[in-house]
Parts: sequence; structure tokens; C-alpha cells
Amino acid sequence: MAVGRTWSIALIGLEGSLIEVEADISAQLPAFVIIGLGDRSLREAEGRVKQAATNSGCRLSPHHITVNLSPASLPKYGSSFDLSIALACLAADGVVDRASVDRVVHLGELGLDGRLRPTPGILPAVLAAARAGRTVVMVPSGNVEEASLVPGIRVIGVASLRDAAIHHGASLEARDVTAIALPHESSPDVDTLDVGDIVGQADAVSALQVAAAGGHHLMMLGPPGAGKTMLAERLPGLLPDLTIEEALEATSVRSLAGEAIGGALRIRPSFEAPHHTATAAAIIGGGSGTIRPGAAARSAHGVLFLDEAPEFPRTVLDALRQPLEDRTITIHRANAVARFPGRFQLVLAANPCPCGHYGSLDGTCTCPPTAIRRYFGRLSGPLLDRVDIQLSIPRVSTAQLRSSARDSRPTSTELREQVINARDRARERLQGTPWTRNADVPGSWLRSAGAPASGATTVIDRALERGGLTMRGYDRVLRLAWTVSDLDGAARPDAGHVGRALFLRKGMTW
Repeated sequence: MAVGRTWSIALIGLEGSLIEVEADISAQLPAFVIIGLGDRSLREAEGRVKQAATNSGCRLSPHHITVNLSPASLPKYGSSFDLSIALACLAADGVVDRASVDRVVHLGELGLDGRLRPTPGILPAVLAAARAGRTVVMVPSGNVEEASLVPGIRVIGVASLRDAAIHHGASLEARDVTAIALPHESSPDVDTLDVGDIVGQADAVSALQVAAAGGHHLMMLGPPGAGKTMLAERLPGLLPDLTIEEALEATSVRSLAGEAIGGALRIRPSFEAPHHTATAAAIIGGGSGTIRPGAAARSAHGVLFLDEAPEFPRTVLDALRQPLEDRTITIHRANAVARFPGRFQLVLAANPCPCGHYGSLDGTCTCPPTAIRRYFGRLSGPLLDRVDIQLSIPRVSTAQLRSSARDSRPTSTELREQVINARDRARERLQGTPWTRNADVPGSWLRSAGAPASGATTVIDRALERGGLTMRGYDRVLRLAWTVSDLDGAARPDAGHVGRALFLRKGMTW
């Protein structure tokens, strides 16, 4: 018999490779063998494919079937190869048209009744197929809307293996089956949270706007109830909409994580707030078998908020240092390297001590100095050096509470407009460079074409000489100064902008 051939996609992180799926039927002892460096779920495809084909009325050949996934040296994970394996076997047996099957990329997991289940990672897989030059993909009915987000691709949705075989020319009568729908998952809309709700924290709201305008990381230190979590939750509402490229990347990560995508890209920045008991794999990504994105990757082009940051294990916090520097999350395995986007804004929040009352007027703190040192010891110097804005958040007084009228406080919509204008100025200034935000520009540009006005850096020059700033911190103050000047509409940072930036950088008192 001739070899049946079709195509599928192997995902490692967000990067996908086109896989040739071949099936051969030979006159040997009956067996079903899958070769090509597949994981356990792929090796278990034999049971799913055989039973699905039987229940679909197109039983596989009883002879020896060999399925090869090529290139054989590339690791392959997951159950999305089920449909391609089944159709390659049917093509080898002459049940479906071989040429028709060879023209289509097939993605989807089979149930034992022959129906196709919605599969995680359809969007990045279809994107990979488009980049490989393929124009037609077949996916489960529950993934049609998601797959259709990729332009230039013809998407064929099928509810069952029987429908797929009929599409490719099998002599079978159509049956009505209930397609398996993708479960709908609703997440809270962080854009409904308004900074106008925050009372008595004008400096913190201003710092939040600077962070949004320049893409800067932020840390807030203050007692419980001061408003740190409220501030962090309102940062996404100050960020502009994502571009098409950013939305595709962020939505692809969500798809790979198994979330319901629907028929629209996510154009608003996401917000992730993992618990302090989360492991490094939960934050960065990983897992046995398929490498899944963690909270940092899911917050791509959005906000990653670590509340009670000193409660996180130090190994987890230090694992963020590489993504903060490179803006790419790289996970190494013995036979594969997975990459996820690491372009997120990190927001850290901490109490002044384990009990949270250190420095309070009532003197109720009972934490010994060793406990406080141990508490903050998890926040390493190299990690904090990568956080541009470090701010103390005081308690709100009764006078502030009573004197702050709601109408006098700016809203998220008003501040977002200013953020968008500041980013437009930065983008225009950085035309012809690979950067679009102030947080992205390197120190070499900041000290040459992007140098502030003459004499503006005197205060940070002295801080560098006294050891109050590292060289990395010096550059980060300059980036902040550019963001402050963009919000003010100035052509170049002056001494006032640099002084304000230094306060934002060193305004946190321990």
C-alpha cells in the first residue's frame, strides 16, 4: 500500500514547527507503532485513534501500521496530533483521498466516540502553519473562532473524525453529532477599576502614571491597608491598547495555557497576581512533558503583581531577573528550549516588616531586627536594581480622607490619555531605533543621543560617586527622567525632571 501523508504542528513554547505525519501499512504482525520522539500523551494516541476510528465507522486496517512524525529528532508534545495520525492512517488504507489529506494541516485531539475536543495552543499552532507557508488548516469546531484570528488561512472546522474523513472523500454518510464546545472562562475586567477611587495617595498615583507611560517596573513599600494592592490593580487601566502584534502574542500565550480565547484578540493588557506560595515553574513556566507558560508569560504586555513579595521564595524572585533584563523567558530542558515573551511590567508590594506595623505611631511592632532582615533578605539587590520606581506608601490620614473630593481626583481615562500622548512622543523620538518605550533604551543611547540638558545630571552624578546608585541604577534614573519629561511635554529632561526621577528611584525608605 502507498504511504499516507499529512501535516501537523509541534509547539515548543510559542515556537511551532511543521511536522510531516506519515503512515505505512505493511503485511507484518498486527501492531500500531508511533515513532518520532513523542511524549507519553502522543504514545497513547494509539488507543484514542483506534477507538475513535471504529466508532466513526472507518475502522483502521488490522495490519501492521507504522506512523512516523518527521523530523524525528524534534521533540513532540501533546494530543493535538490525533487527527493527523488518524487521517494519515486512513489515507494509507485508501479510505480518504491522499492528495486532499496532504494539502491540509490537521490539529485536534480525538475522543473515544470519534468527536474532536478543543485543543490548547491552536492559535500559535495556526500562526506557525501560516509562517511555514501552509494555507489550509483543519481544527475542532470548538477552536474555529480562535484559528480564524490568523489572517490568510482557510480554517475548516469539523466536529468528528467521521466529518473529517467525509471532507477528504470517504464514502460515508454524514451523522449529526454534538460538537464539543470550548468552556467559557470569564476573568475580572481590571479596566473597570478606576484610580479615582484611591484617596490620599496623589504621589503614588503620579508614580503609577510614570510607570505606565514608560513601561517601568515598580515596588511599593507600606503598611497593610495603605492601598498598595488597589494601586497595582489599577495600573492596567492606565496602559494603552496592545498593538496587533502584541495582541497576537499575548493571546497565543493564553491559548497555550488552555484558556478560552473566542473570536477576538485580547487588546487590553492582562493582570496576573499569583499567590506567594507559587513555585518557580508556576511563575516562570515549565512542567513535565509539555512546557506550559507561567504567570510571567501570561502577563505578557501586561502587569505581573507580586503582593507580599518578601513572602515569595528567594529562588522564585531571582528567577525573574533574566526575564526582566532580556524581556524573554527561556526554559531549558535536556532535549528542548522553550521561549515565551517576557515583556511585562513587574509590580512588587511589601510590608515594612513581617507583622506590617514597623514604624507605626502606635508602636505595636514586635518583630526583632533579625526577623526584619530575614524578611527583606529574599529581595536580592540585583532584583531590586532592576526595578525602576521604588516608592514608600504611607497610611492615609483622617484629614486626607475627609478633604479628598471624588471630583477633584483624576480618572483612569484622563491619565491614560496622558500616558498615550507620552508614549507617542517617545515613539516619535525613537524612530529608526529598535525601541519604542523609555524603559527599553540602552545606557549607550541615554549617554549620547538621549543625554539630558547640560548640567541636569549633577544630582545623580554625585549619587553615583557616593555609591548611592549603581551604573544600572544611573541609567534607570535617566530613563525615568525621559518619561517624566514626556508627560510634561518637554523636549529634553532638565534638572527638575532628573530630580523627580531620582525621587521615584530612591523614594522608598526601609
